[in-house]
Amino acid sequence: MRPKTHHPLNLKLLLLAILLAFILLFVFRSSLPSSQQDPSPTSQTILLKPTNLTKEADCPTTCTKMPSSLAKTLIHYTTSTITPQQTLKEISVTAKILEKKSPCNFLVFGLGHDSLMWSALNYGGHTIFLEEDEAWIEQIRKRFPMLKSYHVTYDSKVNQADNLMEVGQGPECIAVSDPRYSMCQLALKSLPSEVYETKWDLIMVDAPTGYYEEAPGRMTAIYTAGMMARNRMDGETEVFVHDVNRVVEDKFSKAFLCEGYLKKEEGRLRHFTIPSHKDGVERPFCPE
Repeated sequence: MRPKTHHPLNLKLLLLAILLAFILLFVFRSSLPSSQQDPSPTSQTILLKPTNLTKEADCPTTCTKMPSSLAKTLIHYTTSTITPQQTLKEISVTAKILEKKSPCNFLVFGLGHDSLMWSALNYGGHTIFLEEDEAWIEQIRKRFPMLKSYHVTYDSKVNQADNLMEVGQGPECIAVSDPRYSMCQLALKSLPSEVYETKWDLIMVDAPTGYYEEAPGRMTAIYTAGMMARNRMDGETEVFVHDVNRVVEDKFSKAFLCEGYLKKEEGRLRHFTIPSHKDGVERPFCPE
C-alpha cells in the first residue's frame, strides 16, 4: 500500500469531497432528532421564555462539533502532497460500500498513506491494518497514533505462486474452517487473535508487497480473506483486492474469492461479496 502517483489533483478533490460529505452527514444526523420532535407543552412553554429560546438557538441539546480524528484527517489530506495508491474510481468502489455499512468491522491488509482515509470513512467502527514492515508501522504510528495496526509475517514469496495454486486445489484447502486451524498451506495461522475472532464486514487486500519475484506475495492473504468470509456464522463479507493487473492477484482472487462472487471490477480493484458457508445453506466452495 505504498504511494504511487495517480491523478493527484482529482484524487485530492475526491478525498476532500468524501470527508466533507461524511462530516455534513454526521452533523445532520446529530441534529435531526430534535428537529423532528412534535411540539409538546414543555416545548411550547420554552418558546414563551426569551432567555431559554436564545440558549436553544445558540446550542441545542444535540449541538456537536467535528470529531478531532475527522478534523486531523481533513487537514492531513488537504496539506499532503502524497497521493494514495488507489485511483479516484477505485477508492469510490469501497467508499460506497462503507457509506452503507459503516460503522462496521473493516480489516485491511496493508498500512499506507490511504489508511487514515479508510479509518475516517469507517468513523465509529473498528478498523485494523496488517503490515509486514515494522519500521513503516512505527513511522505511521508516530504520525497517526489513532490508527490500529499489527505487524505480520508472510512466509510465501511471489515465485511460489504456481506451486501454491496447485496446493490450493486440494481438499484441505476447500474445506471451510477457521484459518488458524486449517490444514491448508495457504492459510495464515499466526495473525493476532483479534483478527480471527472478529466478524469482518469488509476486508481489503492491498498487501503484502507482491511486485517482484522474491517479495512476499498476496496468495495467502487472498486465500485467508476468502476463508474468513466463508467461516463466519451468518451474513456476507465484502472483499476487495487491489492490483489485479498483476498475475498473482488476478489468478488467486478468481480462484479463491470466486468469479461467481465478483460484484464489480474498476481499474485495478475487484470487489467480491462472499456469503457465509456456515449458515445452514449448502454451498460449493465457488458458485456454479
